[in-house]
Amino acid sequence: MTSLSIVGVGRIGGEIAFLSSYLGLANELVLVEKQGSLLDAQVKDLLHGMPDLDISTEPEEIRTTDLCVYTAGLPRNPGVRSRSDLLSANLEVAQVCAPYLEGFRGILITVANPVDVINYYLSRAVGLDPRRCIGFGGQLDGARFSLELSAREIEGPRWVLGEHGDHQVPIFSRLYSKVPVEQREEILKYLQGASMEVIKGKGGTLFGPAAHLINLLEIVIDDASVLVPVSCILNGEYGVTGCSLGVPAEVGGGGILSIEQWVLDAWEQEHFLNASLAMKQLIAPLFPGG
Repeated sequence: MTSLSIVGVGRIGGEIAFLSSYLGLANELVLVEKQGSLLDAQVKDLLHGMPDLDISTEPEEIRTTDLCVYTAGLPRNPGVRSRSDLLSANLEVAQVCAPYLEGFRGILITVANPVDVINYYLSRAVGLDPRRCIGFGGQLDGARFSLELSAREIEGPRWVLGEHGDHQVPIFSRLYSKVPVEQREEILKYLQGASMEVIKGKGGTLFGPAAHLINLLEIVIDDASVLVPVSCILNGEYGVTGCSLGVPAEVGGGGILSIEQWVLDAWEQEHFLNASLAMKQLIAPLFPGG
């Protein structure tokens, strides 16, 4: 049986609380939310559907759970152009929540944006094992990439690495046909704005993130050892240290089991390097001592 804590039970967190328990992935939930009325409503709503569900709202119990999904903070809305624009507000939330993760020995899945920065911050600020800190987003970016490639009748494995944001890196070199630079830039521009189409239409994304998060939880809970694109804290992989970025990683019950180091072409290398520089620029002020 699996215990799951969720920090932030708004749109995404609430959906994960429901799906994980309804699908039998978690039998014990610890739900943490700043807005008391929202937390109370989510707990009651869950119990109305599953009266026997074991739910705690004590933040101190986070450290005893098997997994923690961290979604706390402001979500993107039509007025927020980039995920990085959320850093100031969501860093303050992370600073408040970080003490609850002290002593946590489970698997952390970071969802709050900018996810790559928040994932790195929580690991370093709390002292969590980097290989047990997984940043979410690559699967979702990959699905959007897949839709665009299908529309253009381009075939091959669909992977997106780098930042979950403007500095994402769609991998073209593993496709079955060559894609010229001009077309690559067109596709990248589409990917950078793909989520905003949903946000403007319904106020925020939900089904896409929830589906891929549940898949990621299943992989960890079942110790499936599956290769997925997730944000990992890098220590020399791809020539990068000191930040968290999306890479192909084998994920299982122990978190990030290994990172595959693919040979990237020149365009991909340049964009991946730019992603690392952008993330380090955002991270540097968070740890002034280096």
